[in-house]
Amino acid sequence: MVTIHENLKSLLEKIPDPEIPVLTILDLGVIRKATENENGEVEITITPTYSGCPAMKQMEYEIRNVLEINGYKKITINTVYSPAWTTDWIPDEALEKLRKYGISPPEKTSQDKLSILGKSKTVKCPQCGSANSEMVSQFGSTACKALYKCKDCLEPFDYFKCI
Repeated sequence: MVTIHENLKSLLEKIPDPEIPVLTILDLGVIRKATENENGEVEITITPTYSGCPAMKQMEYEIRNVLEINGYKKITINTVYSPAWTTDWIPDEALEKLRKYGISPPEKTSQDKLSILGKSKTVKCPQCGSANSEMVSQFGSTACKALYKCKDCLEPFDYFKCI
């Protein structure tokens, strides 16, 4: 369950994801808890999308920066790995933001195990909507995305992998 203090939510929802600027860190689901006590001390708990996600340090910096600019002095940011982040934590509105931005959003089915079997899943092109696509590379512009090509409109696109 996600717990976010209302005062903090309005600040955190302004912070874009460093790798996918169309999403905020709240859209991405990496904020698991954001609380403020009666002394104005803030505790934020984040879960990385991948254990080695290079964007996490930037997210921590942006969280701290936004909170300090808005008068918070005592800020604790905790990174937790359990439960592991999943694409299921991305709300439907954020999935639509991804599609409009040109990234095929993950399906609401958690993990994609077809790649283990040497197969690729059917992914719809965010440009034309065709399911006639092929994976070009297991890794796209970032480790959390795979590179696909639409066989109908011939456009390359990223697919946000299910985790």
